[in-house]
Amino acid sequence: MSKEPYYITTAITYTSGKPHIGNTYEIILADSIARYKRMEGYDVFFQTGTDEHGQKVELKAAEQGVTPKEFVDDVAGEIKRIWDLMNTSYDKFIRTTDADHEAQVQKIFKKLYEQGDIYKGHYEGLYCTPCESFFTESQLVDGKCPDCGREVQPAKEEAYFLKLSKYADRLIEHINTHPEFIQPESRKNEMMNNFLLPGLQDLCVSRTSFKWGIPVDFDEGHVVYVWLDALTNYITGIGYDCDGNSTGQFNKFWPADLHLIGKDIIRFHTIYWPIILMALDLPLPKQVFGHPWLLQGDGKMSKSKGNVLYADDLADMFSVDAVRYFVLHEMPFEHDGVISWELMVERMNSDLANTLGNLVNRTISMSNKYFGGIVEDKGAEDEFDDQLKAVVTGARDKVQKKMDVLRVADAMTEIFNVFKRCNKYIDETMPWVLAKDDAKKDRLATVLYNLVEGILTGAALLEPYMPETSEKILKQLNAEPRSFEDLNSFGHYKSGTKVTEKPEILFARLDEKEVLEQAEELMKKQQQAAEGPVIDIEPKEEISFEDFGRMQFQVGEIIACEEVKKSKKLLCSQVRVGSEVKQIVSGIKAYYKPEEMVGKKVMVLVNLKPAKLAGVLSEGMLLCAENEKGELALVVPEKDMPAGAEIC
Repeated sequence: MSKEPYYITTAITYTSGKPHIGNTYEIILADSIARYKRMEGYDVFFQTGTDEHGQKVELKAAEQGVTPKEFVDDVAGEIKRIWDLMNTSYDKFIRTTDADHEAQVQKIFKKLYEQGDIYKGHYEGLYCTPCESFFTESQLVDGKCPDCGREVQPAKEEAYFLKLSKYADRLIEHINTHPEFIQPESRKNEMMNNFLLPGLQDLCVSRTSFKWGIPVDFDEGHVVYVWLDALTNYITGIGYDCDGNSTGQFNKFWPADLHLIGKDIIRFHTIYWPIILMALDLPLPKQVFGHPWLLQGDGKMSKSKGNVLYADDLADMFSVDAVRYFVLHEMPFEHDGVISWELMVERMNSDLANTLGNLVNRTISMSNKYFGGIVEDKGAEDEFDDQLKAVVTGARDKVQKKMDVLRVADAMTEIFNVFKRCNKYIDETMPWVLAKDDAKKDRLATVLYNLVEGILTGAALLEPYMPETSEKILKQLNAEPRSFEDLNSFGHYKSGTKVTEKPEILFARLDEKEVLEQAEELMKKQQQAAEGPVIDIEPKEEISFEDFGRMQFQVGEIIACEEVKKSKKLLCSQVRVGSEVKQIVSGIKAYYKPEEMVGKKVMVLVNLKPAKLAGVLSEGMLLCAENEKGELALVVPEKDMPAGAEIC
């Protein structure tokens, strides 16, 4: 029998910089759902990727002196590295700079234009550059962007528009007749009350004020609005073609079963995206889930605050699976979750090291101590066994019930209830007491068998959320992976199997003080990075104010410059300082061309005793700054000052 298809996507990550743990939460959440659906028996296609066009990227690339493509190549590579580090099992990583995606976006734009769903006009409104979004005055919150809280700027330009109003009534009807479409329900109420019911304004879908975007191929100067470009990745990534030549993969997997996105972009996915699909005569995704945010203990993560947590830093300190556990377990279904160093240490020590790690270690150690590692079911039952078995065999359906409504944190709680019940079973049966009585040897063997069986069921259920840990447990118990169908029954572990002789510590307990010290150092480095790189140099001997007063600094204007022929390092500049012209030789040839120097206003030490450098007289010194690589940059006045102005 063929498997039922299941298509899940994340929002594609905007390539403005390295993703923090709040951004990374989404890919881990999606991965846990995808892995779970595979375990249930679905044919899963899991797509993620990067959103790479727009004004913000163009500006950031210019700031770094690189092309937009060079900039997004670097950032997309970093995002993919983090996704891979976190052991996410995506099937496709799409980039909106992929040639096949760009070609389809142009065809989609033209199709919608030719059928009258896109028209040309002029836009005048308030624009938020970070969000790449226009807003009306009424949509602002305290005069700022309602999505990110930043300043907005007036903008006016020729643009193409998508006729949202044409499809608004149809979308409202769909939402009302498909209550599962927008989840959680609070997100649905927000979209209906704040946007749909008051009436939709047509959406600007092209820009002319920047160039970094997919060109509108029939109108030079226009690029496709980044959201139309980004949203269509969900269909272009699986082979959609608006000329009717879509792939078998598209026909198999569309409509998507789940778009998993952050709550801040719910409007784009539940209003604009469905209307684009309606205009293309395509079915809507079955569900859009707007997950809450993961916040630091002191609020939203911010580079300027120096409180951003990154997945790779956390993985270095705690392990990949520990980080996966933190973010999945601490996120409520609807409200924002909080992550803090203290909470991570607490979870590591109580849930991971004690409840799970210690359970596995004790069980293996007792099997080795009492039976040479051989685990056998001797059938010596007791009343405690039925209670254990009821919890173990009932866990699968409880997890399934939670996962059916995307309550991932609650599903994990059900799994850890299995491990907690196994620990309680040890306290109830007291194997160390049974070991003292030879007559109870069969009972002791049965207890250890039941423990191994319970652990393996829990480990199998744990795989979608903590795959490495699940694999380690199975390896130590010398067990095979279990099918989903077998997880609601007891006794599948082959009696007589030998466990490992040297159990591995799954999670080591941590000292909170040591972790907080490491965290403080990490945050300090991050704050320094946010403020810019700094260099500490060996301090020179102090000078008096009189010493300083003997040095004369003035603004100079370079009126001519040439290379010093006998030197590989020196430039000779003619510098006008007031009514006088001084000849100054500087070792900056590696960093400036002579023609670049002419016209620059520079800072000059003018009363330095003249000296010859490579046979050329130098009558002063140009002030430069030097970075950690030994690279030089001229020190120039912040504002335009006349040649000869005193620097004091």
